[in-house]
Amino acid sequence: METHEYPNGNITVIWQPKKCIHSAICVKTLPKVYNPKDRPWIKAENASPEELKNQIDLCPSGALSYQFNTAK
Repeated sequence: METHEYPNGNITVIWQPKKCIHSAICVKTLPKVYNPKDRPWIKAENASPEELKNQIDLCPSGALSYQFNTAK
């Protein structure tokens, strides 16, 4: 499945467009991060990792997820 990744320090936002149901919860919760009119439309650097995690946990479709970046 197609995915897009948007890193921010120790967290990466992962978006799967085919799962998205366009509920717009992401846009309403963190408009400084999610702006469908911008390219890229996700600017993960505009919020803290904790803010991103809390918002992504609200995504009803599972189109947004995250992974923690650990040093290798």
